[in-house]
Amino acid sequence: MTPMRSFVLIAMACALASTGLAAQDLPDRNPFEGDSAAVLAGMGQFRQRCADCHGTDARGVRGPDITQVWSSGRSDQGLFNTVRRGVSNTEMPAFPAPRTSDRDVWQMLAYLRTLATAAPTEPPPGDAEHGAVLFEAQCAGCHRVNAEGGRLGPDLSRIGASRSRDVLVSRLRTGFDESRPGFQPVTITPESGPAIRGVKKNEDLFSVQIMDTRERIQGFEKDQVRSVVDGTRSLMPVFGPERLSDSDLNDLVRYLGTLRGFDPSVPPRSPVVF
Repeated sequence: MTPMRSFVLIAMACALASTGLAAQDLPDRNPFEGDSAAVLAGMGQFRQRCADCHGTDARGVRGPDITQVWSSGRSDQGLFNTVRRGVSNTEMPAFPAPRTSDRDVWQMLAYLRTLATAAPTEPPPGDAEHGAVLFEAQCAGCHRVNAEGGRLGPDLSRIGASRSRDVLVSRLRTGFDESRPGFQPVTITPESGPAIRGVKKNEDLFSVQIMDTRERIQGFEKDQVRSVVDGTRSLMPVFGPERLSDSDLNDLVRYLGTLRGFDPSVPPRSPVVF
């Protein structure tokens, strides 16, 4: 073996060891599972580091519901690596060593195990096909699924994998008290003309960029408008019983539960004709 090859192999081994990603170093199961002291410590770590996105009950706010990850087949080792590496192209950051120790990660996972929900033994109520029709009529104007639909709200192509049925029902019935980054409601009042509503995309000390309700990107210099007012609630409407019956709600949520990821090899669905 050449000196250069030896150096490269040693450097790679050191890099893996320093990030805690060497598979042979990870146990198959969480070494702290069932340890009450570790669970309590993990609860503190989770609430400090993760609850802003996942909620104190781990059922999701901006981030996904993580009470279902074990019932969906994820392993302790796989979840450890997800925490360590983060998830690319999402808000989920990496928690590398030494800033976050192996012990901290395992303890957080031990706590989350106590919140884990079992896989359902019976299918949820509702008709997914009718739910798809309702989605086209009520939701597709703002939300995209598999690269089709509006852009004013978040992409819902994976909503069924990231939110439980109970959370979806609650959010539809009561609305959202907060918005995800990139979707915060904002109202711009120009020096002349009507106010412009939309969602904030970028902002600095001197300017703000929004997508208006017609999905047009507009930029404004702050010293050239009368006001920039951030909304306190999402633009997502409340779907009360007068707008969506319990039966239709079950159908819509059943359809949303089928949305578990965009597969580019699947042709786009045919538009629904009304």
